[in-house]
Amino acid sequence: MIPLIGRLYREHGIVPSIHGRRLINSSPIDILQAHRFARLTSDAVLNPAKTLAVLEPLESLSLGSASIDIACLVSRFDEQGGSYEGDALADFLRSELAEVVGAEAPKPTDVVLYGFGRIGRLVARILLAHAGKGSGLRLRAIVVRKGGDSDLKKRASLLRRDSVHGSFQGSIEVDEESQTILANGTLIQVIYSDDPASIDYTQYGIDDAIVVDNTGRWRDEEGLGQHLRSKGVARVLLTAPGKGDIKNIVYGINSDEIEPGDTILSAASCTTNAITPVLAALDEAYGVDRGHVETVHSFTNDQNLIDNFHKGDRRGRAATLNMVITETGAAKAVAKALPQLKGRLTGSAIRVPTPDVSLAILNLTLRRAVTKDEINAYLRQTSLTSPLRQQIDYIESPEVVSTDFVGNNRAGIVDGLATIANGDESVVLYVWYDNEFGYSCQVVRVIEKMAGAHPIILPEREPVRVEAVPASVEAAV
Repeated sequence: MIPLIGRLYREHGIVPSIHGRRLINSSPIDILQAHRFARLTSDAVLNPAKTLAVLEPLESLSLGSASIDIACLVSRFDEQGGSYEGDALADFLRSELAEVVGAEAPKPTDVVLYGFGRIGRLVARILLAHAGKGSGLRLRAIVVRKGGDSDLKKRASLLRRDSVHGSFQGSIEVDEESQTILANGTLIQVIYSDDPASIDYTQYGIDDAIVVDNTGRWRDEEGLGQHLRSKGVARVLLTAPGKGDIKNIVYGINSDEIEPGDTILSAASCTTNAITPVLAALDEAYGVDRGHVETVHSFTNDQNLIDNFHKGDRRGRAATLNMVITETGAAKAVAKALPQLKGRLTGSAIRVPTPDVSLAILNLTLRRAVTKDEINAYLRQTSLTSPLRQQIDYIESPEVVSTDFVGNNRAGIVDGLATIANGDESVVLYVWYDNEFGYSCQVVRVIEKMAGAHPIILPEREPVRVEAVPASVEAAV
């Protein structure tokens, strides 16, 4: 199975998964664990022999790039009572995947990372891991301010080793003469500049590029528009909340609003990405009347390690020693992706002495009564089979803590055991999120959408339907 998965990815751009768990670069144990995970939807472990039977015909179907949920295909084929022998399975797959049969691969799009901090390096890792057959997104350059004679080696070392996310999976070579980093066969030009408007990217063979601004120095259209004055730049994406009329995109929620003429976009914030999909699912099913969002957030690089002056209130106090009450614009920013929730949410934040993974607490008043079991069942199913399954994850474990979610590629993870709902309209939800890696995955999805390179997710899923409120709950209310 493993060589077959590799060929499908490298030669066809096919990303096989089991309910969102990618099988690419997985060990045998990883693959078997993914098959056990499938029991959450059907109370049965997915049979690996059926997975292999579905994977084998895919090579001969001339498929374009796609993210294919093998578990869903097996489930649908079994429901039809199909036989895994003969031509029935190939005919079924050809019908289910018709949208990408014979489809052409997306044209390569150059990507430049302006800034190479926490988010920039993680986005680089993800882009390199998604290189596949070479179509789609191509990381071509990073732009930084030179920090000294050994700057290039230090940048490469920070890409290679990470105290939170571990070692880079692959090889990295540095060429100081040409100022390049060769990572897993991808040649990355390192450009030293402090002026986003004066770089000639075309001299490096870069053209019509998407510049991902990870610095946060400019958040309005005027500041970010400086990038568009550089030769070879077509569009700009900010990895922070945008100001003014800039569209703040949460992938999976309002990403379909991205238009070819949008030259400057924002990927919003990590907290906005974590809570908006959950709020969207709840609003669709139950209606969100009002609520308060409290985020318990890991400290970030803009805080001080020890007490010192800081222009922000309280952020000057030692980040590794204190819980720090601060503001968050995430609650208001939700309305930019979900306009129907404008004015219904308030929010605040507490920075805590952990380096990664945060927790959003949603204290909501819904428009109809709900029990804990009902809302958990709905969110669990949403995480497995809905169009938001790339954004929402769900877990029930009495032992999980923040470090268990380092490296999770979803925008947010609902902690089902922590849910509070007693049969009325009030509900409290706890949503974990890797504010670095999970957010960076959302950023890459937005870049792919801008470039027209995001793999279509097949087979298509219908929105999760909510069962009627049981009569006993209605009577209690």
